[in-house]
Amino acid sequence: MKHLAAALTALSVVFAAGSVSAAGDEAKGKRVFNKCRACHSLAAGVSKIGPSLNGVIGRKAGSWKKKSGKLFPFSSAMKKAGKREKPLVWTAETLKKYLAAPKKFVPGNRMPFPGLNKAADRDNLLAYLMKATK
Repeated sequence: MKHLAAALTALSVVFAAGSVSAAGDEAKGKRVFNKCRACHSLAAGVSKIGPSLNGVIGRKAGSWKKKSGKLFPFSSAMKKAGKREKPLVWTAETLKKYLAAPKKFVPGNRMPFPGLNKAADRDNLLAYLMKATK
């Protein structure tokens, strides 16, 4: 039992350290968002070339609607991703994977952005988006 308790304590420290490093820096994330701002708005119902990111956390892929109530013209790949048996829902985890390599994560999507190579940039951007898109 002592070994189990020690192992569980060590494991909890590892997970806690991992979550701290994954938290990201919101101020740095705001600067990373400058790469996204030309195509994406943070305002509710306002699209640019890409859909608004307002309320993106928890939203199904390919489901965002404009202020007019019309569905944003997503690629068929993005629409299908949101309508699969197990739909793609944008969480911190799925967004990080998508932002690392958009074309690999959702093959056939139209977003021309190649992705964010640095994990720190993805973590920082997510820290910013978690607050800015509520």
